This record gives sequence, C-alpha cells and structure tokens, in this order.
Amino acid sequence: MRAIEDLAQSLADGRTTSRALVEEALSRIADPAGEGSRTFIRVHAEQARTAADAVDAARRVGLPVGRYAGIPIALKDLFDIAGEPTPAGSKVLVDAAPARHNATVVQRMLNAGFITMGRVNMTEFAFSGLGINPHYGTPTSPWDRGAARIPGGSSSGTAVAVADGMAAAGLGTDTGGSCRIPAAFCGVVGYKPTARRVPITGVLPLAPSLDSVGPLAPTVACCAAIDAILADEPLIPPVPTPMRGLRLAVPENIVLEGMDKTVATAFEHALSVLSIAGATIRRVRFPAFDTMGAVNAKGGYAASEAYAWHRALLAAKGAGYDPRIRVRIMRGEGMSAADYLDLLPARARIIAAFDASTRDFDCVVMPTVPIVAPRIIDLDDEREYNRVNMLVLRNTALGNFLDRCAISIPCHRPGDAPVGLMLMGETMGDARLFRIATALEAELR
Repeated sequence: MRAIEDLAQSLADGRTTSRALVEEALSRIADPAGEGSRTFIRVHAEQARTAADAVDAARRVGLPVGRYAGIPIALKDLFDIAGEPTPAGSKVLVDAAPARHNATVVQRMLNAGFITMGRVNMTEFAFSGLGINPHYGTPTSPWDRGAARIPGGSSSGTAVAVADGMAAAGLGTDTGGSCRIPAAFCGVVGYKPTARRVPITGVLPLAPSLDSVGPLAPTVACCAAIDAILADEPLIPPVPTPMRGLRLAVPENIVLEGMDKTVATAFEHALSVLSIAGATIRRVRFPAFDTMGAVNAKGGYAASEAYAWHRALLAAKGAGYDPRIRVRIMRGEGMSAADYLDLLPARARIIAAFDASTRDFDCVVMPTVPIVAPRIIDLDDEREYNRVNMLVLRNTALGNFLDRCAISIPCHRPGDAPVGLMLMGETMGDARLFRIATALEAELR
C-alpha cells in the first residue's frame, strides 16, 4: 500500500502516470488468484482508463489538475453513481431505477480528480459488522487468507480493495463501526467523522441518526486528506501532536471485555509504547457506557430507522434478503413511536454525561475490535453469527451513539494478525483527532 500523497507526488514528478496506476489496479482486480471477483460488484474498467488518459493528457500539456487527480479509489455499493442502480450489496435492488445524480461525496471525490475503479462489496444494506454477503460472495481478510477469514463490515469491499492494492483508498459508511471494523481486520486505517460534517445525500440510508461517511486508506494522513474533501474543507495536512503530556483515557468497563489473547497483547504493547513516548495513560470507568445497552435494548436507532425505510421493500421482496439481515431490520417493527421518542432525550443525556467525563482527556483509547478476524465458515451458525456480530460492533458503536469522531489505526506487529487501536475524539474535534492519530501512528509503526 502506498500513501495517496506519495502517489500524488509521483504523478506530479512524472515518475508514474494515472493510466499506469489504473492498469495496476485493474490487474489486481482481475487476478484469478486474488479477491477481486468477491470485492468488486461492478468494475468501471473503461471509464477508469478514459479518465486516467484525460488526466495524463492534461498533465503533459501543463493544464491545472487537482493534487490527487488520477488516483484510483473504490466506492462502497451504497453510494449513488449517476446512471447506475444502488443495490447496497443486495439482489432485491439490482433492477432499481438508476441514480440521476452522484452522491454528494462521490461528486466531491470526482471534482478532486480521483478515479473510481467501481462499486465494491458490502454487507447487505450495511446491517452487520462482519462483512459476510451471500449474494456476491465474501472477500477475505488479507491475513491468513488460506483460512478465509471475515473482512469486517459493512464496508468489507473497501477495506480489502485498499489492503490488496485494487484501489489506493476508498469510501465507506459508518453507522456502528462500518469503516473502523473492516479497517481493523484488514490492517488499514478507517475513519468515522463527526457525522454532521459530511453530507449523506445520495447515500442509501441505514439509520440517518447515526450514519456517517468516511475513508479507508493506508495512513492517517490519507484519511485526513480525503475527509477534508468529503467535508469540503481546506486540505491541511495534520501536524502530529507532541506525545509528551498527551492525556489518553482507557475505559475500564465494557470495551476490554472478551478480548482474545492476540488483541490484548497488541493493545497493551501499544499502550506501553505510547507511555514510553511520553503520553499519560489513565484507566477510567465511564458510567455512560453502562447505560447504553438498556437504552438501545429494543433495537435503538438502527432497527427502527432501518425498518421505516425497508418496510415496503420487505413486503414486496422480503424473501430475497439475506435472512440474517432481514431479521435484524424486522426488530424495528416491534418498536413503537413512544419507544423511538424515548431514545432522543436518553441519547442527549448520555452524550452530556460522557462529554463531561472526557473533559480532562485528549482522546479515549480502546481496541477497535476485541477479537481477531474469525473464519467465515465458523459463522455459518446463526447463533454464532449474531454473537460475534454484536461483539465486533460493541466498541465502535459507542462513538456513533455518542456523536463522536473516531479512527482505527493498526497497532499489531508486522506479520501478526491485524489489530486496530481506536481513538475516539470529541464531537467536531476531527482536526485535533487527526493530529493525535498522526502522532500515535508514528510511534506504532
């Protein structure tokens, strides 16, 4: 994996061309020994070549192009692309009317000059953190590939495309962890912004109260650059925060439960490295975490808002859904309007309490996911699927409910199973979180 800034400099210096980058990506997608057939639902091969040639021609004659013009990216199958249906990893929407316009975030990436390689696989309708898709196959995590391990979801295809060099970066969505979980399982960086910063117009919804759009990429700086484009903000590379005196809170409740030995070892080693580098680490109990389970016990925003969107489609084509996704959506049928309205003040109270409890810290640190990626075959049992799904979503979903920004960066040693370290920042504290993450990333390489 090469950082997009490195690729941009190589393009500017003439050491490579956009066409070369696109052809390399297409070669990896088409490799019969690779994951391309399970990663990409639709490949935009000729459109990508045409766009690359146009960028190269403009550079040759000195016409102004964007810094990142000509760099290939992957788009989760949840984003509207003009002229195509938006199936969202399903079969029931493959014959839907084509989108009339690009999603706002897609258009912003195109305006910046990025080239889309195509639509990538995902959990059907984004309603699971595992990345398993029975309709298009499940791309596997790059680690221990012979064992066919889950990529994480729901932005499974985006993470695998980046990890395997089928795209330099990609866009995902994050309602309960769907950028950060696959980033952790695939050894890349995944970012969830403060949701309100990035428009979701033209993105097929899961739960609009929680939905956000974020990048998956090789480095923190890559994610910061793409995030700025998505939010239509100035491109300001993050300057690392000094490590000495950095105040990191490690929650003692909820997030460390059920860790496997590999994750626990990597997490504690990361904390040790950061402490030696000068960070102050405090282990703290956050009462807000203990209250969130009861508040969301009936299904929360995800089930209720998903059911509201899907109920007509379920009535018409419910048999075509992945049964494991259908049953999760149907939980929303049992929620009353009063149940939903109760969520609003409860969420506000929990957010206020958590904001007060983190006032003295620069960020909150925890494992992104408490386990390494399990084998796909081990999740064929519905009960085990549900158990593992809830476990992998547990830590990341906190940030969505709390309306925080959060990032997952790799913290494992080279050659070991991928493990993500999650940093949770303040609401609208995205720029500060990128500076902190840049500093921590440098220490953990």
